[in-house]
Amino acid sequence: MKRQVVVTGIGAVTPIGCGAAGLYEGLRLERSAIDRITRFDPTPFSCTIAGEVRDFDPGAYMDARRLRRLDRYSQLALACGRMALEDARLRLTEENRDAIGCFIGSAIGGAAFAEEQHAIFMAQGIHKVKPHLALSVFCGAASCNIAIEFDLRGPSSANSDSCASGAIAIGEAFRAVRDGYADVMLAGGVEAPLTPLIFGAFAIIRAMSTRNHDPARACRPFDRGRDGFVMAEGAALLVLEEREHALRRGAPIYGTVLGYGTSNDAHHMTAPLPSGAQAARAIRDALAEAEVLPHQIDYINAHASSTPLNDPAETLAIKQVFGEHAYRIPVSGTKAMHGHALGATGAIEAAICMLALRHAYVPPTLNLEEPDPACDLDYVPGTGREREVRYALSNSFGFGGINAALVFGPAPAGST
Repeated sequence: MKRQVVVTGIGAVTPIGCGAAGLYEGLRLERSAIDRITRFDPTPFSCTIAGEVRDFDPGAYMDARRLRRLDRYSQLALACGRMALEDARLRLTEENRDAIGCFIGSAIGGAAFAEEQHAIFMAQGIHKVKPHLALSVFCGAASCNIAIEFDLRGPSSANSDSCASGAIAIGEAFRAVRDGYADVMLAGGVEAPLTPLIFGAFAIIRAMSTRNHDPARACRPFDRGRDGFVMAEGAALLVLEEREHALRRGAPIYGTVLGYGTSNDAHHMTAPLPSGAQAARAIRDALAEAEVLPHQIDYINAHASSTPLNDPAETLAIKQVFGEHAYRIPVSGTKAMHGHALGATGAIEAAICMLALRHAYVPPTLNLEEPDPACDLDYVPGTGREREVRYALSNSFGFGGINAALVFGPAPAGST
């Protein structure tokens, strides 16, 4: 029989808060963290705003030697890994580390560090370039650094599946635990994309909002006035654990990972399939694997990128799967608070689903002031709701037409 998989720990570094408690507190404030970029001068670009992580000290999570040898991408990953393991109360010295692994998704990986070092190379020559550059730029650097730091010798993998990367990492880790390849997995997404070249590349293709005069209201999922996504940095890792393993050690349990589905629109590199048909297929596949019926889903954390094309396509996908029940499900677009951290966003939103399960709270969609007629579901505008959540769906859709969906359920009866 396939094994059950539970979530026992959350690590998060986001613009609205760090750690499980900080992320939840940030959600409850119901405020946007989007502001003008301070990391570099954004004046040359049409978009000058982003979601920056400003209250994060990487030195609190690693020693000075490790700190010097890691770029921001791997620093975020290592900090999240430590947070998640501590939150799960997992004593690694008592565990079989051959059965603990790490899957991480990232759209950009260490490319921002490569950009920084290239500027140094051009100005000062090759001998001024950091010697760890070659070991920092690939997407797998984060999962490898975590494995080295915590001596995790189980399955290790990285993916770069655009904005669906974090969700796909969680889905694949779920299957690794369920199918017996690991007992525990750290899984999620990490992104540190706020550098001029990377940011500018998205500005050039006019994918991002230009509501620079009003940053807090720039990301407005499902609103008629939305004009593009708002880039962010951040990371989230979940501890996925075999149910009996978690119960034996009395671990805290947020909820259960039940199903995962993925597909590709096979349509366009930046535009979603307008019908939402393949996004709907990913959702159906996740529900089928979870053995959860559509009417049992009582919360959806939507991809809700605040782009003109994505939001109506996602709305259509939800309607195709849920029919009339779609109008009874609260749907949150939380990027209006924390921004779009590319490959990390799906993992951040999976963590938000876990917090919704634990705290019986559905976060709002901010800035939904003039609903688009093509987006006519219950998007929880403005203010969150106290509501029991038993089964939740998280959608993540990325450039290249990549779709991923995750289904979560309640913690086992009697667990802490």
